[in-house]
Amino acid sequence: MTQYAFHFSGSRCTGCKTCELACKDYHDLGTDVAYRHVYEYETAGDWKADEAGCWSVDGTSYYVSVACNHCDDPACTKVCPTGAMHKDEQTGIVSVDTDRCIGCGYCHMACPYNAPKVDRTKGHSVKCDGCAERVAAGKKPICVEACPLRALEFAPKEDVERNNKDSEVADIAPLPSKGYTHPNLYIVKPAGAEKADEATGKVVNTLEVK
Repeated sequence: MTQYAFHFSGSRCTGCKTCELACKDYHDLGTDVAYRHVYEYETAGDWKADEAGCWSVDGTSYYVSVACNHCDDPACTKVCPTGAMHKDEQTGIVSVDTDRCIGCGYCHMACPYNAPKVDRTKGHSVKCDGCAERVAAGKKPICVEACPLRALEFAPKEDVERNNKDSEVADIAPLPSKGYTHPNLYIVKPAGAEKADEATGKVVNTLEVK
C-alpha cells in the first residue's frame, strides 16, 4: 500500500485562500460547502511603545490550510454505519461511496478536522478525496496546483518525509492533537506556531471555516 500525504508549509502561506477557492471551483461546490479551509489563527499580545514612541505587539498570527488528512486511523470510517466512508487499500485516500451513503452525518460529527460534510441537496456526505482521479492520471490535486506560493504538496508519504526534513506531523493550533487520528499531514511550522494542546489563541475567521 502507498499512503499519500499532504504537506503544508506554514512559512510560505500568505492566507490568500487560492487553494480553497480553486477546490470549490473545480468541484463545483456551493457556497455552504468547502473541502479545504484556511484557518486564520491569532494569539493575544501586549502593545508596547519603544523610546521613539513606535508601538508594536508581541502577539502572533499565522495561517493553516487543511482538507481531509487521509488519516491512518480515520474517525469517520469507524462511525459510518454503511461502510460508505472508506480508506482505499492502494493509496490510503479516504473517500465516500455516494451510492452507499445515507447522509446520517456521523462522519462529520466524528472528524476532528471537520473534513466530511453532508450536502443536503445531494443527500449524502461529500469530502476531499485528494483529487484521486487527477493523481491517478499523474497530476496534482487542484489545490496544490493552484497555490501561488507552492505551500502545498501531495505525494506518497515516504516522499513527503524524505523531501521535507524540516516538517513534522501536524500538531499545531488550531488543529487537534495528532494522537486522535494520526493524520497524514506534514507541516513546516509558521513563525509563532502554538502546539495543539497548548493553544492560547483563537481562530478569527470562524464564519469561513465552520
